[in-house]
Amino acid sequence: MNNQRKWWKIPAGILCVLVLLVIGYLLYVILTYNRIEDHQQLETGGSAAEEVLPADGEYTVVTQNCGFGAYTPDFTFFMDGGTQSWANDKETVIADIDGLAEAAASFSPDFILFQEIDFDSTRSYHVDERVQMQEHFPDYAEAFAVNYHSAFLMYPFTQPHGASNSGIQTFSRTGITSAERRSLEISTGFSKFLDLDRCYSVSRIPVSDGKELVLYNVHSSAYGGSDAIRTSQMSQLMGDMKAEYEKGNYCVCGGDFNHDFTGNSREVFGFGGDYGWAQPFPVDLIPEGIRQCLDYDDPELIPTCRNCDVPAGPDCAVFVVDGFLVSENVSVTELHNIDAGFAFSDHNAVVMKFRLGGE
Repeated sequence: MNNQRKWWKIPAGILCVLVLLVIGYLLYVILTYNRIEDHQQLETGGSAAEEVLPADGEYTVVTQNCGFGAYTPDFTFFMDGGTQSWANDKETVIADIDGLAEAAASFSPDFILFQEIDFDSTRSYHVDERVQMQEHFPDYAEAFAVNYHSAFLMYPFTQPHGASNSGIQTFSRTGITSAERRSLEISTGFSKFLDLDRCYSVSRIPVSDGKELVLYNVHSSAYGGSDAIRTSQMSQLMGDMKAEYEKGNYCVCGGDFNHDFTGNSREVFGFGGDYGWAQPFPVDLIPEGIRQCLDYDDPELIPTCRNCDVPAGPDCAVFVVDGFLVSENVSVTELHNIDAGFAFSDHNAVVMKFRLGGE
């Protein structure tokens, strides 16, 4: 009888240890969580060739979500219903970031807006992708904002996602006089530990007519965003743009909006299913003086993002979620979604040419 009682103490003790470990881990996640401060002034670096942007030029801007260097065409992501949590290996991360940088450079851009640039992250083997990008664009001014950082995520159990540090990186051939990180509203519930912080950066570039080109780089919420939060995020961003436009400045905003940017991706590309993150872009929130850039110069609409539950291919759901907003005093002269076959990321680039001054 005594031996039987002792036998039961073993699984009971193991259970107690497991419970304490779970409680300890949850406390670690909760206690180490903190939001990045709003209105954070960003350091600017690089060596831009020009100090002032001529008001009468035509300029090219590229936006590209880099997918933390993990997304080869066969990569599937656990939060999209796939299986993988980390990039295949460190060499893949380096090759993907190099490929994305070279692709962006091929458009001879005056401005580049990168999102999901990792540094010291488990999922990307601690590659400092920011420095890697800087090495590709040594003759550009640069500003970097940390979009989100997280404690060590123990899920999925077969390959814990780990700690993540990721940001948005802006490059400009003309000097950036100042840059600021603006925090976006996020969930206050448990989902904040999944979607984490979100922000946009504001980079100011002097123009020869005495005004400023205000360049916005945005990566808004996906997995943890409710309708109310999506509305709040877009209202804040476009409200800021309107205020700058009313001051007489030129506004260009690009990035990953995590919305169905054209509002008809499902119909155009023929995909049903529950993709709750790809809600139609809230066109009713666009204020006077700001407009969406939707006049593509391609014969057919090209997707900019794939859902990563399956590898890239005919069975993969695709959407347009990346793009540009501009103020009315900016004239768009060309607009292209680039069909790169999702070679180095789960996103394709969007390239826009524009002039300062109304149409």
